[in-house]
Amino acid sequence: MGPNIRERVIQTLEAAKGVIRGQESMIEAILAALACEGHLLIEGMPGLGKTLCVRVMGRLCDLSFKRVQFTPDLLPADLIGTMIYNQQKDEFSTKFGPIFTQILLGDEINRAPPKVQSALLEAMAEKQVTIGEKTWRLSDPYVVLATQNPIEQEGTYPLPEAQLDRFMMKIQISHPDFASEMSFIDFRMEDVEKIQPMFGIDDLGEFKTELAKIYIDDKIKNFIVSVVHSTRPESKLFPKEFDGVIQSGASPRASMWLYRISRFKAFLAQRDYVTPEDILDSIGDVIGHRLILSYEAHVDKIRARDVALRIAQGLV
Repeated sequence: MGPNIRERVIQTLEAAKGVIRGQESMIEAILAALACEGHLLIEGMPGLGKTLCVRVMGRLCDLSFKRVQFTPDLLPADLIGTMIYNQQKDEFSTKFGPIFTQILLGDEINRAPPKVQSALLEAMAEKQVTIGEKTWRLSDPYVVLATQNPIEQEGTYPLPEAQLDRFMMKIQISHPDFASEMSFIDFRMEDVEKIQPMFGIDDLGEFKTELAKIYIDDKIKNFIVSVVHSTRPESKLFPKEFDGVIQSGASPRASMWLYRISRFKAFLAQRDYVTPEDILDSIGDVIGHRLILSYEAHVDKIRARDVALRIAQGLV
């Protein structure tokens, strides 16, 4: 009998961690995005292996993969495609852009102009794109794995709140430790090209089926919704200590993604049920980028993900 789905998931994670050392949380977040069919935003300084990590996971998972480098002069047609006129046939034909894939790597997404962001927003929200007068459905699964540099970097711009809300999670990565950086010195890009797929579309379907079997008690569901409601200043559950800190709280999408990701966390912990710790482990990544803090909070260098975690811990 071959390895079961849990063993295949662990083997895939270990294979990725063997290539990209020191970024284990980013590797797990990418697999979570694929399993939950949510989009992932990865923020960190240049040179931390964001793009490389996505490439490695793209090769390990036997799914179609394309990369787009976002730049200030990028046009929507460069991303979704366009209509091309054929003089010989006297008709228009559709040229599809790189967005037609299963895994789309959007590199440095916060360098793109608003029109490109709007084109990507339709794909992320509706899993479809409009070219000319025709609407095309995207493949299943369809996941955007986007990287961005901190907005303090020159030539970068904050993403619109509506687009940020479409991302299941936003994770922030830092420099690897000494040992991990030592192991990276000998890394060669050819090594990525030699990676063989280990996790296919059938495995992904089986993985989703197993995640759906993980039990979530009504008390856990109540905890999830209570946490999200507590981030909204107009809610009765809003903690008074954060008056003047939060301008706008998280949307209902936060509840949905916490619900799904908690099952993923329980699966990795080899449990068939979700605990409050599974929720707390994802609070900062799921809710942090959905909070809009006040100007005073930014001046005081208060981080939204820290506020979200403190709110959740107060409800445990």
